Amino acid sequence: MEKSKSLHIVMFPWLAMGHFIPFFRLSKLLALKGHKISFISTPRNLSKLPKIPPNLSSQISLISFSLPTVPNLPSLAESSMDITHNQQQPLKHALDLLQPQLASFLQSSKPDWIIYDYASHSLPSVASQLGISRAFFAVFTAACLSFMGSPSTLIGSGDDGDDARSTAEDFTTIPNWVPFESNLAYRLHEINKYIERTDEDNFGPPDTVRFGITIQQSDVVIVRSSTEFEPDWFNLLGGLYEKPVIPVGFLPPILEESDEIQDDEKWAAVKTWLNKQRVNSVVYVAMGTEVHLSKEELGELAIGLEKSGLPFIWVLKNSPGTGESEFEMLPDGFKERVKGRGFLYMGWAPQVKILSQDSIGGFLTHCGWNSVIEALGLGRVLVMLPMLNDQGLNARLLNEKKVGLEIPRNELDGWFTSEAVAESVRLAVVEESGKVLRETAKAMKGYFGDFGKNDGYVDKFVSQLVDYRKWAGDSNC
Repeated sequence: MEKSKSLHIVMFPWLAMGHFIPFFRLSKLLALKGHKISFISTPRNLSKLPKIPPNLSSQISLISFSLPTVPNLPSLAESSMDITHNQQQPLKHALDLLQPQLASFLQSSKPDWIIYDYASHSLPSVASQLGISRAFFAVFTAACLSFMGSPSTLIGSGDDGDDARSTAEDFTTIPNWVPFESNLAYRLHEINKYIERTDEDNFGPPDTVRFGITIQQSDVVIVRSSTEFEPDWFNLLGGLYEKPVIPVGFLPPILEESDEIQDDEKWAAVKTWLNKQRVNSVVYVAMGTEVHLSKEELGELAIGLEKSGLPFIWVLKNSPGTGESEFEMLPDGFKERVKGRGFLYMGWAPQVKILSQDSIGGFLTHCGWNSVIEALGLGRVLVMLPMLNDQGLNARLLNEKKVGLEIPRNELDGWFTSEAVAESVRLAVVEESGKVLRETAKAMKGYFGDFGKNDGYVDKFVSQLVDYRKWAGDSNC
């Protein structure tokens, strides 16, 4: 039975900006290749997306579902940036409660494929019953996914023997199933923070189980990375998952299309200030939407930037659950002391535009994969301060790749000092001993910022979607 090469694809990301962005970028690329996209999320999240280009308005439909009310979740919260670290599980429970609406939509619209995130563990079985092909889009590195293990390891089923993990310390060493040399592992303070967050008995399964079920019940797994950047990890991952693992490239942002929702006046002020600074001299500091530093951590970071003596632009945000903004939590007198040398930006910043300016010399980052891709796509060296989720594993991988360095911290509690911040920033951005890091980071533009190369990954991915769907249709004849 012949099927049209034009597919109808449903996209359903996890409720976090670091997930919306790659899902929406992939949606636009698929639409450009002639496929129909139904992008599903909640009203407030959809309103934060960039505008759909006019040439794609007939190809991409935004489908809005209201998020159900659940205990311990603020009434207006619809994404991870609206909540504290410990409210993540209630948000996932609310996502689970969307299943009846999703099932009804899938049944009526009859898409060819649904592409979903790790949190949607109940969705693959629903799609399977409706004859819809299923893809898990992992917005993580192949290294991170490999470290977490096979679906059975994640779920905790089967006989894992020596590979079973039962304590926090088990996550601080490279797992037995990794056959090559690597230092990829969590620090104890990172895994303890994760365990603290997921200690919720009434809000559905833990993230590891969500991951495991989602992977196990998918037809294919899509990874936002490339085999050129992670050859060994991709080879390992295919064996762990025992199903097709498809690299889709890095989905780098197009500068002309980035940050379309920004305030032009605020950007004009930033650009004017950056244009006054020397080339490669400014440290850009941004910790993402989910990381909320304590007042003490903000203080050490602030004093460290001050001690570095380098110009910097620092993106600050409101801190959910505290009633204070990070701007208000800065140390006494700090704003006055760094006036002129430090630019404090409150709110959502045009990150790609900032990173693209010639005066930017490095990026002090939480190591969210989306931010890393944007930085390395422009060849910016990284000063790494990972805090949550996959960020620690990303930092270890990037340290092995020699594209930056981590700020030294206490292994047990994660504490860092202003001296460590200042020394790390200076080494990465201006000191001679950091030259190799800057040169290696600049060379990464060939992987992360090459649009032709990355579009080639998308083309191969689309061909596999079409071929798989044709095979599935023929099998059902």
